[in-house]
Amino acid sequence: MKFLIAFFITILGTFEVFAENQEIESFSKAKKVLDKQVHNNHRSTLYCGAEFNSHKKVTTLKGFTTTKYLKRAQKIEWEHVVPAENFGRTFSEWRDGHSQCVSSRGKSFKGRRCAEKVSTEYRFMQADMFNLYPAIGAVNALRSNYNFTILPSAQSDFGSCAMKIDNRKAEPPELARGAITRTYLYMESAYKRYNMSASQRKLMKAWDKMYPVNNWECDRAKKISSLQKSENNVVKSRCEASGLL
Repeated sequence: MKFLIAFFITILGTFEVFAENQEIESFSKAKKVLDKQVHNNHRSTLYCGAEFNSHKKVTTLKGFTTTKYLKRAQKIEWEHVVPAENFGRTFSEWRDGHSQCVSSRGKSFKGRRCAEKVSTEYRFMQADMFNLYPAIGAVNALRSNYNFTILPSAQSDFGSCAMKIDNRKAEPPELARGAITRTYLYMESAYKRYNMSASQRKLMKAWDKMYPVNNWECDRAKKISSLQKSENNVVKSRCEASGLL
């Protein structure tokens, strides 16, 4: 009898689906998996809807302009929608460093480099594919780690791409807001150490209602879930309610 109970517990454990990433620990690997197995049939950037190829080269987007990071405007980069710093600073290794974070010259270091070196938990969060989307490199660079909001200015910083950045805040185009908000809500629900501000959460909940899921967002989440062996319950619940799953 004990053997049977143990057997069934083992079987159930085999099929357990986690809320957070516990499968892919490498940020580099996560980017490769996204490129080859998730976005291989949907090569379009999050903010600008620009097409890109398997070599990360961006097809020139009509009307797109930028005055900075001109070389990075030619390729895509994998953007942390919830910036790595926003959850990284909850780790002591990021804030204060660690005894293992010493360079070959004996100099101590901290920040992202230290958290990545020392903390397995941080590496899993950093590599969570639900939080990674392709973005034109220049847009990724200029968005930096800024939180999202609605800005008073009506002028885009990138010409035909309606992404606005001002005073260390960013306003994304409407086409990106649904995916962005459900990424923020997912990260907060999956990782207890990460919490949004009250104002950011209020905005994300409003956008969640205003910009519902579409087929691609549901398909993407399903692909990532099978590869990462974890569930984005926020997207999944919206997709089921909309009849898209």
